[in-house]
Amino acid sequence: MLKIDPKKLLYLATIIEHGSLKRAARALKVTQPALSGSMSRLESKLGIRAFERTPKGIIPTALGEILYCHARLIRDEIGLAERALLNAWGGTPAAVRLGSLPSLATTVMPLALQKWGQAHPDRELQIVESPQIDLLVGLLRREFDFVIGFTECYDLEEGLRQRVLFRDKLLVIARKGHPLEGKQDVDWSTLVNFPWVFPTARRPHAVLSAALKAENIPPPENVTVCGSVILLKAVVANSDHLAVLPVHAVNDELAESRLCNIQIDAAALDRNIALYFRQGHQMDDACRDLISIIEKVGQEICQRGLATPSHDLRAT
Repeated sequence: MLKIDPKKLLYLATIIEHGSLKRAARALKVTQPALSGSMSRLESKLGIRAFERTPKGIIPTALGEILYCHARLIRDEIGLAERALLNAWGGTPAAVRLGSLPSLATTVMPLALQKWGQAHPDRELQIVESPQIDLLVGLLRREFDFVIGFTECYDLEEGLRQRVLFRDKLLVIARKGHPLEGKQDVDWSTLVNFPWVFPTARRPHAVLSAALKAENIPPPENVTVCGSVILLKAVVANSDHLAVLPVHAVNDELAESRLCNIQIDAAALDRNIALYFRQGHQMDDACRDLISIIEKVGQEICQRGLATPSHDLRAT
């Protein structure tokens, strides 16, 4: 069994990130010879070369890259432990760490954060947008205080609790002038013949998968993965790709006739947006206030419905 010194892994991570032993030694506040000797002992113990010196600086070998990935995780865990202890000891309130679905990041979250910031100007907020699976894994790893996602959990419910905040309406969207625009009898077997854009490659699109499963239809074969909602909409607007997004995320594009809504009757396109938090996690007043504001803003936005296209407004 290999015995790896965690401290040396942290040293290795610093060397790789700084690109030189000299700069890493300065950052670690150790001498360069001591750091070099520590790395030599690590490589000798494991029987590998962890990095190489090049004209552009130090770069990891393939095996060194593996060690570096785990070293970063160790460093993250130490940071999380320090934060948890500081919270337990009291004193200065820690930053609120929030994870959100990318589809909420252009509408619901900015409005909610603006209102919360006005009420809590001195409280730091850290927000990350990620696919659902990454949010829940991060929540279990204590990277977030809570996350806002949809109610399908990918079997990660153990140790987590959820509370529904609002109901989200999803649409199948396409570019203006798409072959399916304006058609009345579109079904899922037709839709899957077109290329699609998904938000993540790690899991199939949960809502789309549920709709297709209900109709006993296999998933689309031509799929492009795009984690950014802005880029996803741009791909759809400039190709025959289809995508599923909430009404509030595409209302402007629909109103300005840059995108269109493909008409299809599917109850599966409704989803619940929920708060997720760890069992037993204690929230302070600022966190509870933020959740309340997100809930209220989400309900207000999702109750507005579809925007009227701009050409219809001119016609009236």
